[in-house]
Amino acid sequence: MSGLERVDGGDRACGELLLVLAARVRELPAGSWIRLIATDPAAVIDLPAWCHLTGHSFLGASCEEGRPCYDVWTAHQPASLDPDRPWRLKTPETAASNRKEARP
Repeated sequence: MSGLERVDGGDRACGELLLVLAARVRELPAGSWIRLIATDPAAVIDLPAWCHLTGHSFLGASCEEGRPCYDVWTAHQPASLDPDRPWRLKTPETAASNRKEARP
């Protein structure tokens, strides 16, 4: 397991929080330990669900300096996600949909 990486999600809501987390996960090697600091009260539900979807491991919730935080261990072979919607698996249909949305 790599060293602890802290990601400050601030007061972002679920969708925006997952965008921040997914972007950071893409930058890190497999087996990284991420501590996401987030005040969104739904994070305690959303993050375990996201980990289940992606194959990452939700290690639990705790507090750091009085702020809620959530620990995630990154998978060696995570599911492929839609980069613009990291709460959705990347499929041929979502890839085609993204191409259509990108057209003028």
